[in-house]
Amino acid sequence: MTARNLQRQGIPFIGFEQHSEVGGLWDIDNPHSTVYESAHLISSKKMTEIEEFPMADSVADYPSHRQLREYFRHFARHFELRDTYRFQTEVLAIERRSDGWLLTSRCGEKRQQELFRGVLLANGTLSEPNLPSFEGHFEGQLLHSAAYKSASIFEGKRVLVVGAGNSGCDIAVDAVQRARKVSLSVRRGYHFVPKYVFGRPADTIGGRLKLPRAVKQRLDSILLRWFTGDPGRLGFPKPDHALYESHPIVNSLVLYHLGHGDLDVRANVARFDGPTVHFEDGTQEDYDLVLLATGYKLHYPFIDSQELNWKGAAPHLYLNCLHPERDDIFVMGMVEAAGLGWQGRYEQADLVARYIAGRDRGSSAAERLYRLKREPFPDMRGGWQYLALDRMAYYVHKDTYRNTVRRHIRQLARSAARG
Repeated sequence: MTARNLQRQGIPFIGFEQHSEVGGLWDIDNPHSTVYESAHLISSKKMTEIEEFPMADSVADYPSHRQLREYFRHFARHFELRDTYRFQTEVLAIERRSDGWLLTSRCGEKRQQELFRGVLLANGTLSEPNLPSFEGHFEGQLLHSAAYKSASIFEGKRVLVVGAGNSGCDIAVDAVQRARKVSLSVRRGYHFVPKYVFGRPADTIGGRLKLPRAVKQRLDSILLRWFTGDPGRLGFPKPDHALYESHPIVNSLVLYHLGHGDLDVRANVARFDGPTVHFEDGTQEDYDLVLLATGYKLHYPFIDSQELNWKGAAPHLYLNCLHPERDDIFVMGMVEAAGLGWQGRYEQADLVARYIAGRDRGSSAAERLYRLKREPFPDMRGGWQYLALDRMAYYVHKDTYRNTVRRHIRQLARSAARG
């Protein structure tokens, strides 16, 4: 998406990709991919696809990682983007110089240093596992979901999945087909959203109906109770947040298997002792395998975090992409929101590319945006009180964010048209 929008604005660039092909996260054959065999989108294709390049009618409502890999490969071929990339090339370091950025890369045994006028970091948000520490030692198999690929590892084992986010619930559902026992350890309660409502993908229902925040929370909470019931009845704690104040869990099957006794919910892990896991509620259980579905951390290992205006758990950037002081470094795709889809990220890339082109031309709209991003940032949460978690540090309200990005795009486009 970043490459395509640079191309649209006629900005010359070189892309660097560690793998040998297009697809990134969604290419399970990529050694750096964190997807697993059963992975599918949790948002529907119509709410996720890029408007400029819709998914084919033959693609499922909730595409698999294989369909998504092909989608991105078709996208790259259609817009002739592959030739702008250096594949099997790792970026080792990006260092600021007085006349630009010195980039050190490695392809095989060959290292190369090149000076670039600017850099756009688009290495994603789901590559560096968040590994919590636990008291004690677990003598069984302990791994993070980033290393999980196939349910065959669960065959005949007693399995504990730690974390009930979307990946944790997916993997727990995988495990019940193979494991002797499956438990799901949770720290807090969650709101569960089914993938289908009234026979249609849930995220396509009511999209055009704009309601006040409190009314929408109330109505959607009632609707969810109709379709999913009370997760507390199946062992989940009561959520410590209102609906939409954290990313919901888009999964009905985990509730189905809980209701059938195929898995159980356990409290947060307190400590390990050999094969035994002790939980914070005082209970304990023996397991053969503990899988940590504990999420990911933002990770830009090739650049000093100070260059990104890092604050707390994330870089502090206007619209999550524009550095407040510099015009030669941008962070792409570091934005999450319910319903944002790839189109929202495409628009972010459109804004950045137009801004770079506008600054080169000395456009008035680009100059205004330059001044604006140096001021205190407006709140992109749209009045929602999101949970104070690291993974929510770059979370925004979809409509608030997209409306702001689109407004800047219109201003930059009008300024460019005037010359």
